[in-house]
Amino acid sequence: MKIAALQMVSAPDLETNLATAERLIDQAVADGAQLVSLPEYFVQMGLHETDKFQIAEDFGQGPMQEMLASKARQHDIWVAGGSIPIKTQDSAKVTNTALLFNPQGEVVARYDKMHLFSYQDGTRNLDEGRTMVAGTEIVTADTPFGRIGMSICYDLRFPELYRAMGEVDLILVPSAFTVPTGSAHWNVLLRARAIENQCYVLAAAQGGTHASGRQTYGHSMLIDPWGEVVSVLPEGEGVVMGEMDLERLKSVRHNLQALRHRRLSASATEGGYL
Repeated sequence: MKIAALQMVSAPDLETNLATAERLIDQAVADGAQLVSLPEYFVQMGLHETDKFQIAEDFGQGPMQEMLASKARQHDIWVAGGSIPIKTQDSAKVTNTALLFNPQGEVVARYDKMHLFSYQDGTRNLDEGRTMVAGTEIVTADTPFGRIGMSICYDLRFPELYRAMGEVDLILVPSAFTVPTGSAHWNVLLRARAIENQCYVLAAAQGGTHASGRQTYGHSMLIDPWGEVVSVLPEGEGVVMGEMDLERLKSVRHNLQALRHRRLSASATEGGYL
């Protein structure tokens, strides 16, 4: 099965970004993709952190969700919708939400980003908690080609999230990593998540300089269960494509049975692991 990660350099304008996403989805499908993942914030990289309130949708309706559902139906594919802002009861905050659509255009999984990013180094002061509500639910989805674990960007730094998913075959990590954190940690964290969970990792990223001047690291990639990078796009707009080989996955798990050899449960308690 071919799967694809789309890399974008999203603009402040929603319509522009939706048109770009549609074009890249079409390109991926033309190359044989059966599952396509978009990056975090693919619908908007705004000039101000509050810009997202202007495009936020109610869950289940709106142009962002309609586009994703329509593309899934049009091409008979699975579409992982990066992340979009979904309204909450607090008008001053949204959830950063990843939606997985089946080939019928139905939402089969919703994941609200659990770990909200903050970073400051003297020149940058980023804090998603100012405008977002953190999710509380671990989300996986069973599909004909395996079990998918849902996560978003900063979640990548918290391995206990992935352990708590149980055995998954593919982890999705739509992201918008900064250049300082990405150049230092992106590759090694993605490979670590693939190795320790013995699964494929598909990371669709923002990759370039945005209208606000913010720079994102890019390097969208597909990694196999042995931790080998199958394909990568360093920066700029494009498609990362690769095979999700279930026989390769079974072979890695058979030859090195690390998942079976675990001695600690994934359920953390206040005092540690049980």
